[in-house]
Amino acid sequence: MGNRLTQIATRTGDDGTTGLGNNTRVPKNHARMQAMGDVDELNSHIGLLLCEDMPDAVRQLLVDIQHQLFNLGGELSIPGFELLKDDGLLQLDQALATHNATLPRLQEFILPAGTRAAAQAHVCRTVARRAERAVVALGQQEALRPAPRQYLNRLSDLMFVLARVLNRHGRSGAAADDVYWKSERLQQSQAD
Repeated sequence: MGNRLTQIATRTGDDGTTGLGNNTRVPKNHARMQAMGDVDELNSHIGLLLCEDMPDAVRQLLVDIQHQLFNLGGELSIPGFELLKDDGLLQLDQALATHNATLPRLQEFILPAGTRAAAQAHVCRTVARRAERAVVALGQQEALRPAPRQYLNRLSDLMFVLARVLNRHGRSGAAADDVYWKSERLQQSQAD
């Protein structure tokens, strides 16, 4: 892996380029930089989500995810390097199965709303989807392993599920529910 930063303000990026972990430089608008930036933004949004009240198991899962996202960013920063491991994807699959099993069946599409924690989880979900699109775009230009794309895809699904879990956790432990889209179909089924 490349050198660790000892100084943040290096001014080497003033020319519109940035250094990768393999000591090459690319334009700051390069597809690799877009993917890295979106993964970094996702990690930051998860950090914000961690400021909210939530079950301890969800908190620990999100902390683990932050470390995996750092690994993913490290892998993206060094072309050809592998840092994201298969156990990270397995953890997401297991969490999806565990948390989905506790939730009622969806009646309709839900809005990204409810408790503040649930709404922030939805923000994480949408940023994960954008990061996934950026990784797909990079993969169309350069050879990439499927693991980063798969991890982000699964993570966005998990953030949707966790938003539902967090709505049920509610404010100070008070239960809440999903906020359903008021579709004609749902209104009709409730009228019947």
